[in-house]
Amino acid sequence: MRIAIIGAGIGGLAAASLLADQGHEITIFDQFDTPKPVGSGLVIQPVGQAVLAEIGALDQALTYGNRVTHMLGIEANNGARVLDVHYDLVDPDAYGLAIHRAALFDALWQATQTRNRITLIANSDVTSIRQDPDSVEVFTANHTVHGPYDLAIDSSGAGSPLSPIRCKPLGYGAIWGTVDWPENTDLPKHHLSQRYVAASHMIGALPIGTLPDDANFKAAIFWSLPSDGYSSWQNAGLDAWKAEATALWPALTPFLDQITDPDQMTMARYSHGTLKRPYNKRLVHIGDAAHRASPQLGQGANMALLDALALSRALNSRPVEHALPAYARARRLHTKIYQAMSWAFTPMYQSDSKILPILRDRVLFPASQIPPVPRILTRLVCGTMVPPVQRL
Repeated sequence: MRIAIIGAGIGGLAAASLLADQGHEITIFDQFDTPKPVGSGLVIQPVGQAVLAEIGALDQALTYGNRVTHMLGIEANNGARVLDVHYDLVDPDAYGLAIHRAALFDALWQATQTRNRITLIANSDVTSIRQDPDSVEVFTANHTVHGPYDLAIDSSGAGSPLSPIRCKPLGYGAIWGTVDWPENTDLPKHHLSQRYVAASHMIGALPIGTLPDDANFKAAIFWSLPSDGYSSWQNAGLDAWKAEATALWPALTPFLDQITDPDQMTMARYSHGTLKRPYNKRLVHIGDAAHRASPQLGQGANMALLDALALSRALNSRPVEHALPAYARARRLHTKIYQAMSWAFTPMYQSDSKILPILRDRVLFPASQIPPVPRILTRLVCGTMVPPVQRL
């Protein structure tokens, strides 16, 4: 088939490689002059690593990224643990691959370059499509019509102009930045380390390895903010923010010392929603164009990779009209469960609630340390609480 992929993001590049291997002719549309990622650090869980391995991108991603084996969150005011997840409870070799988006993008992009059935059309801001029963055409902002194609895959992310998804904005987002990992820090490189003040403040440091053009070991740092609080943060100034953050967590000082310009920190806002039917005739949505949630469980990039895998498997054995419903069925249970878990957990760590953090600290965390709950939480983080792709 001739397949158009809108968006050279994580899901789009993964789908391109998987479908090119099946013999399809792939055209990727991206709005930038050269494809590039947006964002800072993320964690590829074991389920996502399996997809990278199938594409042939895992070895390169491992070269860039950093293995995280422990997630530890502490209440800043009293030093009590409120999050403690060990990857090795289920599999002694399990880990989360912490990596910068630019490094993950490079690994996926290199994988596409080993296939000869993939074409990139850059500077193409896709605005709409037109379908008939047997084909689909792609329209870009410069009024150019591309196609016809047998299938269009929308992987253009949370700002997709093609997705009918309706999402509820979340009350809290976060500012993110990337700095060098300090030599004078005691924070371990195999931890995702976080500090909380109730649910109104969340501070984190994620060791993410290196970048394609920078061999210095990096950290992604983040600080939660109300979704409408970015202007107030800017107006207060860097010195005020640094003083507040380091008072709560002195170990963050050598990280924040590297932030000298507010533009080094980027605001990310989140929303929650899922398409009940992530396809329409010959258009199918994957990744954030199909479902969105808080990054609290660290599953966003993994969901996009799993969507690409499920879609490729469905298309490998069925015509389009049967493959797209099969793709939706294959991902439905996993997506529903992780969306529900994200909806339930996020307010306990990012909200204005006074009650939920008390419930988290005094009831849920102690309960989470009683077997077999620790193993269940590890499976939740790894993405294997239920099969990520149901049998087709």
